Amino acid sequence: MSEISKLEQNFVIKKIDQETTNISINDNEMLMAIVGQFDQNLKDLSKFTKTDVYFRGNSITCKGDQDKLIVFCEAIKFLVNKYFLTNIIEKEDILLSVKKNLKTEDTNIKNINQLIKTPKKSVIARSAKQSEYIKALKENDIVMSLGPAGTGKSFLAVSVAITLLMEKKIDRVILSRPAVEAGEKLGFLPGDMKEKVDPYLRPLYDALYELFGADKIEKKIESGEIEIAPLAFMRGRTLKNCFAILDEAQNATETQIKMFLTRIGENSKLVVNGDPSQVDLINKTHSGLIKSKNILKNLKEIKIIEFDHNDVVRHPLVSKIIRAYQSKSTDDKN
Repeated sequence: MSEISKLEQNFVIKKIDQETTNISINDNEMLMAIVGQFDQNLKDLSKFTKTDVYFRGNSITCKGDQDKLIVFCEAIKFLVNKYFLTNIIEKEDILLSVKKNLKTEDTNIKNINQLIKTPKKSVIARSAKQSEYIKALKENDIVMSLGPAGTGKSFLAVSVAITLLMEKKIDRVILSRPAVEAGEKLGFLPGDMKEKVDPYLRPLYDALYELFGADKIEKKIESGEIEIAPLAFMRGRTLKNCFAILDEAQNATETQIKMFLTRIGENSKLVVNGDPSQVDLINKTHSGLIKSKNILKNLKEIKIIEFDHNDVVRHPLVSKIIRAYQSKSTDDKN
């Protein structure tokens, strides 16, 4: 039996009348994941779609206008597909399931094709731009991604890197960031070199731990399969058989980004990620991210992905906050 047949066997939508639809999910674990603790996921879906939702046994009944019923049913389809592919439903999936269908995106299982399986969890693209980004990470030797916080630039790059490492397609993963203070004066940091630079690289550790688990990551770091280092440590090296990510590249100068990109060696992939709106350099004009993008945009071998607030997959407020700051910036210029 094919995967799609198994899915259809466990998931049935039946239209009762013009204002009522019944959904049966025969896989109890899938059902509980979609319903959520204390039925919270269904309550959220009811609120987002402005429908009345009732849950009993393995049956979910939805009442509302026909257009709203369609959105609700498509949202449930998306969540079923997500669980089928990754074995988990996360809080942010609930809002995403509705947003995707309000945009009339196709959520058929065959079209959710950018899936990354890491040792601890599976990751799928949550937007068309994320899907394009994952595809670029797999197919291009150099990728640049620019966009606001919460769009998955670093997390997805680390996910692909870890997958390639586990598949033994590369020997090492190198994660790097410029050691630039984010507006605060941190002063003297005690400890050895690793302890001094770790605070700057903590977000990369967080992504690794979420995808792999802390114990396994520490062993990979000790063996040298995963290396986390400040950007300055990249100078003079040739990176072979590895996947190297430069994160927070808005805090690197044009010269530093050039230095990083020219480290590329045989069987390697390099990724440069950054948010042009969050430059922490004292002289913000020294940021080389936009300059490098403009210099390299005509090289067909380098893929450039630009995210915006529509691609934010963190808390829904993040997208609103970004839009508010962008609006203020526009008003100030005028």
